[in-house]
Amino acid sequence: MTSSHARNTEAMLASPRCGAKTREGGACCAPAVIGKTRCRMHGGARRCGAPKGNRNARKHGLFARDATAERDQIRVLLGDAQELLEKLK
Repeated sequence: MTSSHARNTEAMLASPRCGAKTREGGACCAPAVIGKTRCRMHGGARRCGAPKGNRNARKHGLFARDATAERDQIRVLLGDAQELLEKLK
């Protein structure tokens, strides 16, 4: 079916794409929601996610500044211990 109608899809093709990965491992081809980095299907929809100022989102403290600093110190100590063991072999 041929049409003489000119299609103007340049604006849609030039819009930023969603940064999510599909189940096959490729990039999502859908355009991102305005002002966000994801499309409407991958979390860019309105009212998506925790509300502003939600204190329950930080309840476990996994990403607290002192917890991450402690994990970094443990990583350094484990690296030093592993180097020492390699030298002793």
